[in-house]
Amino acid sequence: QVQLVESGGGLVQAGGSLRLSCAASGRTFDMYNIGWFRRTPGKEREFVGGLTWNGVATHYSRSVKGRFTVSRDNTKSMVFLQMNDLEPEDTALYSCAADTSPYKTTIESVASAYRAWGQGTQVTVSS
Repeated sequence: QVQLVESGGGLVQAGGSLRLSCAASGRTFDMYNIGWFRRTPGKEREFVGGLTWNGVATHYSRSVKGRFTVSRDNTKSMVFLQMNDLEPEDTALYSCAADTSPYKTTIESVASAYRAWGQGTQVTVSS
């Protein structure tokens, strides 16, 4: 079973960058697509970006496309979210999660398709 732990959040000024990490445990990590989501108080969890189990394909929400990049290193059981040109609207709790099914070629953008959620890491962007 995959377990995920996020890190790398913090306070940054608008226009700045942060790199979030998602560390995985479990021998089957490299079988699953990974998604990044974010949540702010009073709102539903929002898909940010994700990539396939082999890192070949990625998919992003419109709000972050061109600014955020998802990558993974299966040899180290790590997934990353590079966030550039941050905006105050990006302030949220960011979490990574693993798809419920292995070796999928489609990157899901709904939270119900994922499991093994991490506890999240807070990103705050000041204006």
